[in-house]
Amino acid sequence: MRLNTVKYLTTLVVIVGALQVNTALAQMDHDEMQMQGGSAPADARDPHAYSDGYTLTEGPYAQPGPRQLKLADEHAFWSVLGDRLEYHEDSESTVYDIQAWYGTTYNRFVIKAEGDIADGTLEESSTELLWGHALNAYFDTQFGVRLDQYDEGKNRQWLAIGMQGLAPYWFELDVTAYVGDDGRTALSAEAEYELLLTQRLILQPRAELNLYGKDDPDNSLGAGLSDLALGLRLRYEFSRQFSPYIGVEWTDTYGDTADYRRAAGEDTSGTQFVAGLRFWF
Repeated sequence: MRLNTVKYLTTLVVIVGALQVNTALAQMDHDEMQMQGGSAPADARDPHAYSDGYTLTEGPYAQPGPRQLKLADEHAFWSVLGDRLEYHEDSESTVYDIQAWYGTTYNRFVIKAEGDIADGTLEESSTELLWGHALNAYFDTQFGVRLDQYDEGKNRQWLAIGMQGLAPYWFELDVTAYVGDDGRTALSAEAEYELLLTQRLILQPRAELNLYGKDDPDNSLGAGLSDLALGLRLRYEFSRQFSPYIGVEWTDTYGDTADYRRAAGEDTSGTQFVAGLRFWF
């Protein structure tokens, strides 16, 4: 009987004690919430008083004239990238693929130049003059003109609109659509990826394709998928700005473009080794 009474009293004390502790904790939390909110104390320091009232536009340290201090994305910079400057062994030709830009993070003037040189003659080239505007943190939209030059053929001019940037999984993409005279249209797409075997030895797969909306017999280009190139280049970066490379590139032509080449006695596809230099500054 005494044992049951002790157990009953012990249980009752534990329950009452737990209720008192919960009440105290709830009250404490409520008090803390009240301390974090509400108005600042009457004797709180003015956060603007630390500069003694001086600002960028007022006081003895203010710069005269227009605003002097700018963020990095407000400054204009420039850059030149030679992505490919290489020699093709089989065709005994030199290929260049250079891009340069000048401007800010959000707006810049972009020049893209590609071409083939054989026997000291510029056989064909493509130069794009573009205005680039940042679409988001990874892609720029680009708008401008493209000028095609052919040593044997007819020069073409295009309006260009495209997108260039870094896609998910670190693929560099450059896709541009073109509109030319006589209702001509074209689409060019290029993708690259950089696989770091070490911090200096880098393997770069590359793919490029071109499509045309209508036949262009003057330049031996057919409608539809015209050509496709797949390359694999291995470069060693002596510095980040200077890196020679070797590689192999496979090219193929399709549709009427392949027919034009057969008629001219040229190969419609081929594989050749390349050696070149990649640089930027």
